[in-house]
Amino acid sequence: MSKKMSFIDAHLPEVARPYAHLAQLDKPIGSWLLAWPAFWSVVIVADSSVSLPEIMKLLDMFGWWAILTRGAGCTINDFFDRDFDKKVERTKSRPLASGALSPAQGLWWLGVQLVLGLGVLLQMNTLTFFLGFIHVPLVFAYPLMKRLTYWPQAFLGVMISWGAFMGSTALTGSINHSVVHPLYVSSFFWTLVYDTIYAHQDKEDDAKAGVKSTALRFGDLTKQWLSAFGIATILALALSGYNANIRWPYYIFLAIAAGQLIWQIWTVNLSLPADCGRKFVSNQWFGAIIFAGVIFAKLFA
Repeated sequence: MSKKMSFIDAHLPEVARPYAHLAQLDKPIGSWLLAWPAFWSVVIVADSSVSLPEIMKLLDMFGWWAILTRGAGCTINDFFDRDFDKKVERTKSRPLASGALSPAQGLWWLGVQLVLGLGVLLQMNTLTFFLGFIHVPLVFAYPLMKRLTYWPQAFLGVMISWGAFMGSTALTGSINHSVVHPLYVSSFFWTLVYDTIYAHQDKEDDAKAGVKSTALRFGDLTKQWLSAFGIATILALALSGYNANIRWPYYIFLAIAAGQLIWQIWTVNLSLPADCGRKFVSNQWFGAIIFAGVIFAKLFA
């Protein structure tokens, strides 16, 4: 069966295709995972004094921020891993590994995405811009963690959950600590769930190359660890909602989200890379369920 052509190859000019593939624009799951904590934060701290157009504008800006920041993260990750990626079946066709782009072209594209991302942040208040600016070194450091620790997924959780702080500051000019800190913690543990599942796709190649991950760290106990992380995720989301005085519809959606986590953790075949990939992608729906829960709780309760 032939591989389905992505929209990049079907619609973009040939000269632009390697850059779009380097930013993984045809795989939006990474952008969703970066955006959801910011989206949650915006809607959970919003009150009746905030207009719908203001909320929609912030969601739009955080959407673009997530696309550009994630693209920059993919670019620097592939720059550092270009020699390793050549040896892995799933990644050997990436632009820097395959030679479709040179390292210098990759760095040029990285700069373009960073400038555009900072341009989005400049439209927000000073505190949010500052948080976004100090987030960039975390994005750069993440690809190196897999060389240093068996817990690179934990560092990813620190980095990818950053929007939980930024959503609050963009809307109110400050961090609502009692609401936002549990929200950040929930995203951190959620990241440990989905990225450990993701890491199981490459565990054999990673072990041969000396690359570390929680998939290798946990081994046969992975599902027990993921279950503990999933419980922590749901409890932290419940605490955030409680501190925000979110009404009862939120908890119905939270129960649905818990069911989604249970489904992916206990049905994933950790020895089958394709199934790990499918379960990883399904987390876009977990994020959407929590977001919808906040919206319904504020509109219909």
